[in-house]
Amino acid sequence: MSNEPLPSSFDGNTDFYEENRWQKLFRRLKEEPLIPLGIGLTSWALYNASKSIRAGDPVRTNRMFRARIYAQGFTIAAMVAGSMYWKTDREKRKEFEGVVSERKAQEKRDAWIRELEARDQEEKDLKAARAKKGLKRGIEKVERVVEKAVGKEGVEIRDEKVGSEKGGEGGKEPSQGILAIVGNMFGGKK
Repeated sequence: MSNEPLPSSFDGNTDFYEENRWQKLFRRLKEEPLIPLGIGLTSWALYNASKSIRAGDPVRTNRMFRARIYAQGFTIAAMVAGSMYWKTDREKRKEFEGVVSERKAQEKRDAWIRELEARDQEEKDLKAARAKKGLKRGIEKVERVVEKAVGKEGVEIRDEKVGSEKGGEGGKEPSQGILAIVGNMFGGKK
């Protein structure tokens, strides 16, 4: 199984991922080469001590156990000296890694926001296209209603009402204008 996180819709950069375990091991070996040397010397001393025990040589066995102790002491001294020597470097590296991780997190956030904005813009464009199409249908419907009203009733289409304030001439109802017809179509008063 891979140590890399699952890819996202906006992350195609392979350099984005952190170093893996092997890269970290080799980097640490380069930084502190004395520690693996001490581990190797300790292992060599233990191997020779076990070999001399099987051979029945107590003098060589004691000498190898002493060598093991010296090798372990060397390893511990290398670890302490290396940690003191590399302390400032590690602090700088941690600071750098923190900045890099913040930058990568910001890049991810920015990419996500760009993706959301693109989706939002697509949604707005789609709604505008639907509204435009719906408006055309509404206009066509109004035109059909107006044609029917004019054709059947012979109503004169005007934007203003004709007649006096008391209800027209001789008590007749005023003529309907286009706005009244459209208003009636959408649930207005007759």
